[in-house]
Amino acid sequence: MSMSSSPPPKSRVLVLGAGNFGTCLADHLGDCDHEVFLWSRDHGFVEYFNVHHRNPNYLKDHALSTNIHALGPEIPNRETVQQMDVLLFAIPTQGVRETLTKLQPSLTGEKLPLMIFVNKGIETGTQALTLEIIADTCGGRVARQATFISGPSFAKEIVRRQPTSVSVASLTESRAEKASEVFHQPWFRCYTGRDPIGLELAGALKNVYAIAAGMADGLGFENNTRASLITRGLAEMTKIGTHYGASPLTFLGLAGVGDLFLTCSSPTSRNYTVGYRLGKGEALEDIIRTLGSVAEGVTTAKGLKKIIDEMDVTASIATEIYQVLYEGKDVKTSVQELMSRPPSRELELPEKTGEHAKRLLSKLGLATCINGDIVKTTYTSQYGHECPVP
Repeated sequence: MSMSSSPPPKSRVLVLGAGNFGTCLADHLGDCDHEVFLWSRDHGFVEYFNVHHRNPNYLKDHALSTNIHALGPEIPNRETVQQMDVLLFAIPTQGVRETLTKLQPSLTGEKLPLMIFVNKGIETGTQALTLEIIADTCGGRVARQATFISGPSFAKEIVRRQPTSVSVASLTESRAEKASEVFHQPWFRCYTGRDPIGLELAGALKNVYAIAAGMADGLGFENNTRASLITRGLAEMTKIGTHYGASPLTFLGLAGVGDLFLTCSSPTSRNYTVGYRLGKGEALEDIIRTLGSVAEGVTTAKGLKKIIDEMDVTASIATEIYQVLYEGKDVKTSVQELMSRPPSRELELPEKTGEHAKRLLSKLGLATCINGDIVKTTYTSQYGHECPVP
């Protein structure tokens, strides 16, 4: 399906979350002439922003678009939500369930706003992806239309309008295309896909491997080691994702290898920073206390460990990171044990695939038939379901 060449109509966009990434995306959308409302639970932030059009906590030196108006601290009411064309969720994964539960009464009309999620992580306790959280809180109809954006996209570069490309995925392909139209600019390219499960897993898992890359640099290792970690991390991500039910091709795209390379090779990455400081001998508690922002890889490592144990998948790097973070394992010992493992086949996909995705999609009211490969279908889904018309 080709996208229209005519300019898309401007939208009313509610951005939930005034952190680093939410702020930069609000600014991007404001500069695209959308009418943007930035929600924060901090009353002081709301008052400051509406006077100065700056975020006092993130991107402090950047004057933000005058097309943005701050809201809060109360969650937007039904009337406000139903006036919006787009809801953009830019809050940490651990807060998505609470926020959606509060918004759910406003999402019961016949026409739903376009719901876009940019968080990257796995919910602790449930090991749920955001797609499953949406189904749990708002029902299958809302989840089937939810759209996800991921890829190599540092906020500080987006606000400077440096060329950036991202992946956009939804079970309902027309929603992914609509999200792409909302965001797409000469400096911000969007590529659509139909594998939100793979996109979510790639975005969450790469943060764990970024911690590993930072640890290696903190220990004084150089380019050979980093290249090995990125490549072997990609192999583990692909194996885990395929076993879960995602397409292995997704991990070769922007949300996979693109975001993995960026996060593992930049000292400004929060997850890399956690690993680097661990490699230098700092305690995790001290790092988290002084980091100043959320490093989702720390919580994701815990949920990921449970997932790979349930699937009985060997993921040596992810397991070592979990043991360093949560079992107090020495970083140097972890490296020694990784390098002392016996030789093994370089690339291998699991034979049994798709059970986790099958259970997830059943919550969305979708019949499934998953075989681990891209499933040929007459409708939008690569997972082999007959997707009802939204």
